[in-house]
Amino acid sequence: MRVRSDEDPPKPLEPGLYLVSTPIGNLGDLTFRALDVLTRCDLILAEDTRVAAKLLGAYGVKNRVERYDDHADDARTAWVVEKLKAGEVIALVSDAGTPLVSDPGYRLVRAAAQEDQRVIPIPGASAALAALAIAGLPTDRFLFAGFPPPKSAARRTFLEELVATRATLVFYETGPRLSASLADMAQVLGDRPAAVGRELTKLYETCIRGSLLALAADPRLEAPRGEIVVVVGQGEAAVATEVDVDRALLEAMTRAGPSAAAAEVAKALGLPKRDLYRRALDLKGAA
Repeated sequence: MRVRSDEDPPKPLEPGLYLVSTPIGNLGDLTFRALDVLTRCDLILAEDTRVAAKLLGAYGVKNRVERYDDHADDARTAWVVEKLKAGEVIALVSDAGTPLVSDPGYRLVRAAAQEDQRVIPIPGASAALAALAIAGLPTDRFLFAGFPPPKSAARRTFLEELVATRATLVFYETGPRLSASLADMAQVLGDRPAAVGRELTKLYETCIRGSLLALAADPRLEAPRGEIVVVVGQGEAAVATEVDVDRALLEAMTRAGPSAAAAEVAKALGLPKRDLYRRALDLKGAA
C-alpha cells in the first residue's frame, strides 16, 4: 500500500456542511482533522465571530468567517443551503465544544438534510462527555438534559419529568444558580450520588463528587465561576406492586385502548409490555 508523501497534494474536501468541534478550554484539543477543515473550507460559520477569531488566530487560520447563531433567520439559513447546493465546503463552529449540543445549528442541519446536502461531523471536545468520563458514575446509559430552567418552580417541574429516567443525567448550569439547582435536584430526584465539573480542560479544572445534598451545601460551589457541568447518578428503581400496576393501567385506559395503555405503563414502570397488555385485557373484561 502506498503511503502519501508530504509532496502529494491533499485530497479535496467533499462539498457539504462540516460540524466542527472546537476546544472547550484547552486550545490543544483541536483535532488535526478539524484544523484541516477550517483551513481549507470555503466559509466558516461561527456562533460568535470574535470568539472564533481567537481560536483561528492561535492556529494561523485566515479563512472567511461569518456569524450564524440562534438568531439567524430563515433567509440566512436558505442562503447557506444555496451555497451548499452550489458545491461549497462550509464549516460550522460554536463558541466551544460540539455544535448543536446546547449550541446553535439544529435548524441549519435540518434544512441542509431536507435538501439532500451532505452533513459531516468532525468530532472533538464536548463538556458533557468530558464531565461524564470523570464523574465516577455509570456511563453505559446517560441523558444529556441541557440547562435546567432558571426559576425554582419551573426547574422542579422540569426535574420531575426525569425522576423515572433510568440513566445517568447530565446538566449544564451557571455558577450563580448552581447551589439552588443542586438543592432542587436533591429535593426532586432524591439525594443521589453526583459530581460537579468546572472549567473542564482549563487551568483551574475541578471535579467535586458527593451526594446532591452535600454538593448543594459545599461552600466551594456556592457561586463558582466558569463553565459548569452537573452529572447525577440513577435513583433507586421503585418496585411496583400489583395494586400499583392495576391502578396505572385503569387510569391509562381512560385515555387509550389496552395496547397503548400497556405501552404507556411499561415505559413509566419499566415492566414488560406483553405482561401488562394481558393484564389490561383482563381488567377491561372484568369492567
